[in-house]
Amino acid sequence: MKLYGSYTSPFVRHCRMVIAQTGLTCEFVETDAAASAEQSPTKKVPFLVDGDLTLTDSVVIIRYLREKAGQAFCADIMDFELFCMVNTVLDATVNIFFLELQDNILAANSQYLTRQQGRVESGLAYLNSQHLTDSLPLNEGELRLACYLDWGIFRNRISLDDYPALRQLLSLAKTDPLFIETTPPGHV
Repeated sequence: MKLYGSYTSPFVRHCRMVIAQTGLTCEFVETDAAASAEQSPTKKVPFLVDGDLTLTDSVVIIRYLREKAGQAFCADIMDFELFCMVNTVLDATVNIFFLELQDNILAANSQYLTRQQGRVESGLAYLNSQHLTDSLPLNEGELRLACYLDWGIFRNRISLDDYPALRQLLSLAKTDPLFIETTPPGHV
Protein backbone atom coordinates (compact mmCIF):
# COMPACT_ATOMS: atom_id res chain seq x y z
CA MET A 1 0.00 0.00 0.00
CA LYS A 2 1.29 3.47 -0.92
CA LEU A 3 0.05 6.91 0.10
CA TYR A 4 1.05 9.71 -2.24
CA GLY A 5 1.11 13.29 -1.03
CA SER A 6 3.01 16.22 0.36
CA TYR A 7 4.18 16.59 3.93
CA THR A 8 2.55 20.01 4.23
CA SER A 9 -0.98 19.05 3.10
CA PRO A 10 -3.45 18.88 6.00
CA PHE A 11 -5.46 16.27 4.05
CA VAL A 12 -2.36 14.10 3.66
CA ARG A 13 -1.36 14.65 7.29
CA HIS A 14 -4.71 13.32 8.47
CA CYS A 15 -4.18 10.19 6.33
CA ARG A 16 -0.67 9.78 7.74
CA MET A 17 -2.08 10.10 11.28
CA VAL A 18 -4.64 7.38 10.59
CA ILE A 19 -1.96 5.10 9.15
CA ALA A 20 0.12 5.62 12.30
CA GLN A 21 -2.89 5.13 14.59
CA THR A 22 -3.98 1.91 12.88
CA GLY A 23 -0.49 0.43 12.58
CA LEU A 24 -1.09 -0.45 8.92
CA THR A 25 1.96 -0.87 6.72
CA CYS A 26 1.99 1.85 4.11
CA GLU A 27 4.79 3.52 2.19
CA PHE A 28 4.58 7.31 1.99
CA VAL A 29 5.61 8.68 -1.39
CA GLU A 30 6.21 12.43 -1.43
CA THR A 31 4.59 13.87 -4.53
CA ASP A 32 4.44 17.42 -5.88
CA ALA A 33 1.64 19.07 -7.88
CA ALA A 34 3.15 18.13 -11.26
CA ALA A 35 3.52 14.44 -10.35
CA SER A 36 0.05 14.23 -8.80
CA ALA A 37 -1.41 15.81 -11.96
CA GLU A 38 0.11 12.92 -13.93
CA GLN A 39 -0.67 10.11 -11.48
CA SER A 40 -4.07 10.97 -10.03
CA PRO A 41 -7.25 11.35 -12.05
CA THR A 42 -8.28 14.20 -9.74
CA LYS A 43 -4.83 15.84 -10.13
CA LYS A 44 -4.49 16.34 -6.39
CA VAL A 45 -3.15 14.71 -3.26
CA PRO A 46 -3.58 12.57 -1.37
CA PHE A 47 -4.19 9.43 -3.32
CA LEU A 48 -3.70 5.88 -2.12
CA VAL A 49 -2.81 2.77 -4.11
CA ASP A 50 -3.41 -0.64 -2.57
CA GLY A 51 -2.87 -3.32 -5.22
CA ASP A 52 -5.46 -2.71 -7.94
CA LEU A 53 -7.39 -0.23 -5.80
CA THR A 54 -6.76 3.52 -6.19
CA LEU A 55 -8.52 6.00 -3.91
CA THR A 56 -8.37 9.71 -4.71
CA ASP A 57 -9.89 11.62 -1.80
CA SER A 58 -8.73 11.87 1.79
CA VAL A 59 -12.22 11.14 3.18
CA VAL A 60 -12.44 7.85 1.31
CA ILE A 61 -8.81 7.01 2.11
CA ILE A 62 -9.36 7.57 5.84
CA ARG A 63 -12.56 5.50 5.82
CA TYR A 64 -10.79 2.72 3.90
CA LEU A 65 -7.82 2.70 6.31
CA ARG A 66 -10.08 2.64 9.38
CA GLU A 67 -12.19 -0.19 7.98
CA LYS A 68 -9.10 -2.14 6.89
CA ALA A 69 -7.88 -1.92 10.50
CA GLY A 70 -11.29 -2.91 11.89
CA GLN A 71 -12.03 0.57 13.25
CA ALA A 72 -14.97 2.92 12.81
CA PHE A 73 -14.49 5.91 10.51
CA CYS A 74 -16.66 8.33 12.49
CA ALA A 75 -18.16 7.44 15.83
CA ASP A 76 -21.53 9.09 15.13
CA ILE A 77 -23.29 11.61 12.91
CA MET A 78 -22.05 14.61 14.91
CA ASP A 79 -18.44 13.46 14.51
CA PHE A 80 -19.06 13.21 10.75
CA GLU A 81 -20.77 16.62 10.75
CA LEU A 82 -17.72 18.18 12.43
CA PHE A 83 -15.44 16.42 9.94
CA CYS A 84 -17.45 17.77 6.98
CA MET A 85 -17.71 21.27 8.48
CA VAL A 86 -13.93 21.38 8.85
CA ASN A 87 -13.57 20.20 5.25
CA THR A 88 -15.72 23.11 4.06
CA VAL A 89 -13.66 25.68 5.96
CA LEU A 90 -10.41 23.98 4.97
CA ASP A 91 -11.36 23.93 1.28
CA ALA A 92 -12.20 27.65 1.41
CA THR A 93 -8.87 28.41 3.08
CA VAL A 94 -6.95 26.32 0.55
CA ASN A 95 -8.73 28.08 -2.34
CA ILE A 96 -7.72 31.48 -0.98
CA PHE A 97 -4.16 30.29 -0.36
CA PHE A 98 -3.57 28.90 -3.85
CA LEU A 99 -5.27 31.73 -5.72
CA GLU A 100 -3.12 34.24 -3.85
CA LEU A 101 0.06 32.18 -4.16
CA GLN A 102 -0.22 30.99 -7.75
CA ASP A 103 -2.36 33.64 -9.44
CA ASN A 104 -1.82 36.68 -7.21
CA ILE A 105 -5.58 37.12 -6.81
CA LEU A 106 -6.46 38.70 -3.48
CA ALA A 107 -9.78 38.42 -1.67
CA ALA A 108 -10.20 42.21 -1.91
CA ASN A 109 -10.21 41.87 -5.73
CA SER A 110 -12.56 38.91 -6.03
CA GLN A 111 -16.17 38.41 -4.96
CA TYR A 112 -15.56 34.68 -4.91
CA LEU A 113 -12.58 34.97 -2.57
CA THR A 114 -14.39 37.51 -0.40
CA ARG A 115 -17.15 34.93 0.03
CA GLN A 116 -14.56 32.24 0.75
CA GLN A 117 -12.92 34.48 3.38
CA GLY A 118 -16.32 35.04 4.97
CA ARG A 119 -16.85 31.28 5.01
CA VAL A 120 -13.50 30.82 6.80
CA GLU A 121 -14.31 33.47 9.42
CA SER A 122 -17.85 32.28 10.14
CA GLY A 123 -16.66 28.66 10.07
CA LEU A 124 -13.91 29.29 12.61
CA ALA A 125 -16.36 31.10 14.89
CA TYR A 126 -18.82 28.21 14.62
CA LEU A 127 -16.14 25.58 15.20
CA ASN A 128 -14.92 27.52 18.24
CA SER A 129 -18.44 27.35 19.71
CA GLN A 130 -18.64 23.56 19.46
CA HIS A 131 -18.08 21.18 22.34
CA LEU A 132 -14.58 19.83 21.71
CA THR A 133 -12.76 17.23 23.77
CA ASP A 134 -10.25 18.11 26.44
CA SER A 135 -8.45 14.76 26.33
CA LEU A 136 -6.82 12.44 23.84
CA PRO A 137 -7.59 10.62 21.65
CA LEU A 138 -9.27 13.05 19.28
CA ASN A 139 -12.24 11.78 17.31
CA GLU A 140 -12.11 11.90 13.50
CA GLY A 141 -13.66 15.37 13.21
CA GLU A 142 -11.38 16.80 15.89
CA LEU A 143 -8.34 15.23 14.26
CA ARG A 144 -9.32 16.82 10.92
CA LEU A 145 -9.78 20.13 12.75
CA ALA A 146 -6.36 19.92 14.43
CA CYS A 147 -4.67 19.15 11.08
CA TYR A 148 -6.44 22.15 9.53
CA LEU A 149 -5.63 24.54 12.37
CA ASP A 150 -1.95 23.58 12.40
CA TRP A 151 -1.74 23.97 8.60
CA GLY A 152 -3.61 27.30 8.70
CA ILE A 153 -1.15 28.70 11.22
CA PHE A 154 1.85 27.21 9.38
CA ARG A 155 0.72 28.89 6.14
CA ASN A 156 -0.24 32.15 7.88
CA ARG A 157 -3.84 31.73 6.72
CA ILE A 158 -5.58 31.92 10.09
CA SER A 159 -5.06 33.21 13.59
CA LEU A 160 -6.52 31.59 16.68
CA ASP A 161 -6.29 34.75 18.79
CA ASP A 162 -10.09 35.07 18.97
CA TYR A 163 -10.78 31.34 19.22
CA PRO A 164 -9.79 29.96 22.65
CA ALA A 165 -11.51 26.58 22.19
CA LEU A 166 -9.68 26.02 18.90
CA ARG A 167 -6.37 27.06 20.50
CA GLN A 168 -7.01 24.59 23.31
CA LEU A 169 -7.79 21.76 20.87
CA LEU A 170 -4.62 22.43 18.88
CA SER A 171 -2.56 22.57 22.07
CA LEU A 172 -4.03 19.22 23.08
CA ALA A 173 -3.28 17.72 19.65
CA LYS A 174 0.32 18.87 19.96
CA THR A 175 0.69 16.57 22.99
CA ASP A 176 -0.12 13.52 20.84
CA PRO A 177 3.15 11.82 19.79
CA LEU A 178 1.68 10.87 16.39
CA PHE A 179 0.56 14.45 15.74
CA ILE A 180 4.07 15.59 16.60
CA GLU A 181 5.56 12.89 14.37
CA THR A 182 3.49 14.05 11.37
CA THR A 183 4.36 17.74 11.77
CA PRO A 184 5.49 19.14 8.39
CA PRO A 185 9.24 19.73 8.08
CA GLY A 186 10.17 23.28 9.04
CA HIS A 187 7.02 23.79 11.14
CA VAL A 188 7.38 24.08 14.87
